[in-house]
Amino acid sequence: MPVTSAGVLLFRRTPALQVFVAHMGGPFWAKRHEHAWSMPKGLLEPGEAPLPAALREFAEEIGVPAPSVDYTELGTVRASSSKVLHVFAGEAPGFEVGELRPGMFEMEWPPRSGRTAEFPEVDEARWADAAEARTLLVKGQLAALDRLEQHLAARA
Repeated sequence: MPVTSAGVLLFRRTPALQVFVAHMGGPFWAKRHEHAWSMPKGLLEPGEAPLPAALREFAEEIGVPAPSVDYTELGTVRASSSKVLHVFAGEAPGFEVGELRPGMFEMEWPPRSGRTAEFPEVDEARWADAAEARTLLVKGQLAALDRLEQHLAARA
């Protein structure tokens, strides 16, 4: 059974489409730039609905609540062979993060050392235009960007 997560894909038009992306924290992603960014997202708790999970995870990863805007469900994308991601898009033209205050996670580091270290869930977050986001987002989330563009084109 696939692991299920949910995420928030904030967007704005300036007039070009921009999306809010976060660089994943921890040593595995530290020296990577391309395909090392993500929409704020995380695992659903047992019995939790996807939208509340996406909003909770946004706050945990970024350190501020997701903006109070209307969210549109863009469906699910297969983030990897074992992960399904529920995507919720929200237009947030005025959203900015003054200070990133991400949640932290622990892992064994260095590998097989028996020591644990604490790392931020994300170490940078910012707006990126859609073309740049295609080189930043992990490949499993590119379908979410496609869905957002299709959704906006259908509304135009």
